Amino acid sequence: MKNLLVILVVLLSVVRPVWADQMSDETKRAQIHTELGAGYYGMGKLGIALEELNTAIKADSNYAPAYNMLGLLYTELREYDKAGDYFKRSLSLDPNNSEAHNNYGWFLCQRNHTDEAIGHFMSALKNPLYATPEKAYLNAGECSLKKGDDKGAEEFFLRALKIQPELGQAQWHMAEINFRNGNYDEAQRYLDSFMKLGGQTREGLWLGVRIAHRQGNRDAEETYGAQLRTRFPDSREARAFRSGQYDETATGEGRK
Repeated sequence: MKNLLVILVVLLSVVRPVWADQMSDETKRAQIHTELGAGYYGMGKLGIALEELNTAIKADSNYAPAYNMLGLLYTELREYDKAGDYFKRSLSLDPNNSEAHNNYGWFLCQRNHTDEAIGHFMSALKNPLYATPEKAYLNAGECSLKKGDDKGAEEFFLRALKIQPELGQAQWHMAEINFRNGNYDEAQRYLDSFMKLGGQTREGLWLGVRIAHRQGNRDAEETYGAQLRTRFPDSREARAFRSGQYDETATGEGRK
């Protein structure tokens, strides 16, 4: 659920609008308790977060952000039916809320409802005031990969990178996609960018080994392999390198 925790940061960064002073007292209380609930959620104190969010909807049963947070919280609790219902409730109250569309889209993607999920990511992007559109494009790309659509995923990742060129997750996925398609120079370019952003992972080094091997670059292959053996000696990738099993695929996401 790491992606859901990242989404929370965006929610907490929203500045109260000028028209907040025109809110009813009930809505103001709901907002305060929702923000408290989001804070406790971010600290992993889910019980206290739930109390705050329940207090929020008691203060104002039509306060959409509280239901969005409840969707995140119940996803973390693995009560998926409740989580889905809360996301739907949030969007029924505020159909234009990009964060809720993005969160619900990721929830659906993890449940393998990929087409519906991508629809929600696109809905999130319809709002010109959406502060982090690159995240919706990134999530749409990852969801496209989940259903085996490399071409669609590539388009989404490129859009994300156009907005945020230093988006490491998108750089990593582009490296993998280009490697699978035999575009080794492009794969290396994206891998270099990923590693410059701090992506010195076992998966990243292993991809570097395989790109260099396919290009016949023995020096680069040995350099990546030496780092892999030194930094991750007991990893599956290091074992594959030592045994020369270069056709073995990566075992996980490079950003981990």
